[in-house]
Amino acid sequence: MKKILLIRFSSIGDIVLTTPVVRCLRHQLPEAQLHVLTKASYRSIYAANPYVDKVYVLSSNMKELVNSLREEHYDFVVDLHKNWRSLRVRMALRRPSASFPKLDFQKFLYTKLKIGKLPPVHIVDRYFKAVEKLGVCNDGQGLDFFFNEGDEMHYEDLPETFREGFVAVVIGGQHTTKILPVDKVVEVCESLDYPVILVGGPEDAARGERIKAKVGNAVANSCGSLTLGQSASLLNLADAVLTNDTGMMHIAAALRKPIVSVWGNTVPEFGMYPYLPQGMKPAAIVENKNLKCRPCDKLGYAKCPKGHFECMNSLDSKEIVKKIRAELSSGS
Repeated sequence: MKKILLIRFSSIGDIVLTTPVVRCLRHQLPEAQLHVLTKASYRSIYAANPYVDKVYVLSSNMKELVNSLREEHYDFVVDLHKNWRSLRVRMALRRPSASFPKLDFQKFLYTKLKIGKLPPVHIVDRYFKAVEKLGVCNDGQGLDFFFNEGDEMHYEDLPETFREGFVAVVIGGQHTTKILPVDKVVEVCESLDYPVILVGGPEDAARGERIKAKVGNAVANSCGSLTLGQSASLLNLADAVLTNDTGMMHIAAALRKPIVSVWGNTVPEFGMYPYLPQGMKPAAIVENKNLKCRPCDKLGYAKCPKGHFECMNSLDSKEIVKKIRAELSSGS
C-alpha cells in the first residue's frame, strides 16, 4: 500500500471524529502516504494534523479536481462522507475503495416513527469499517486535535479574574434546536459560582452579550473574537466544558477535557456523543428522555417543529450545575 485518499468534506465535528482513523492509518501503515479531500473551510484542521501528508480541497470544478486526484494513482480510497459527491469521486477514480455504515434508514425510523433500531455503536467505530480491508483497527486512543501556529492561548491572555480557572460554556450550534436557550445558560452561570467563558462563533456573539449582561462580570464572552483554533485552545485551558451537541463538543473530547453535554432534538443514540479514550471517564450527559417527539431529526431545525422546544426548555439547570461541579471535583 503506497498511497491512500481519505474523503470527509465537512463539518468540524465530523472531521474531528475521523482523526482516529487518520492516526491508525499512519501508525499501522507507516509506509503509505495519506491524502485527504475536504472542503476549503475545514482544510486547516487536516493541515495541522501531522499524520496527513497532503490536503486536497473540494472544488466547483469537479473535472479538474478529479484529474488532479487521478495523477496521484491512489491504491485505496477511504470514503468517510458517503454521499453522492464522494461517490462521484470514487467512481471517477476507479480505485479500490470502501465506506462505512451510515445508518440513514435506521435514523429515519427513529426520528419519524420512533422505532429504535440503531446499534449501540459510536460513529468512530463505524468509520473503522471503511479501513478493515486494509487491516487497520481502532487503537482506542480517542480523538485528535492539533493546533496551527498562532492558535494556542495562554492564561495570561485571559482577563485576570479567569486566570485561576474557569468553565468553558459552548453556546453555539449549527441548528437552533441543538442550542441551550439563553435563559438556561444564565441560570447555570448564576448558580455555578465559578468563572465562565462563553465560546462560539460570530453568529453567537450577540447571544453571548445577552448572557453576560444578565450574569455580570463572572462571565466573559469570547464568541466571534477568536479563530476556531483559538477557541479550541480556550477549551484546552478550561477546568471543564459545558457544551451543546456541536463540533466544539468533539474538540473538547479530543483535548480530553471533563465534559457535560446537553442534548435537545438529537440523541446520543445516533452515535455521536463525546468519544473519549478507553479507560477515561465518560462525559456527563443531560437530556430529557421522556419526550415522545424526541428525536425529531438527525440534524436539527431553525425552530422547534412542535413550537414548545421542551427538549431544551425542560432541562433542569440545577442538574446541569450539579454535573459540572462533579466534573470540576473529579478533575481537581
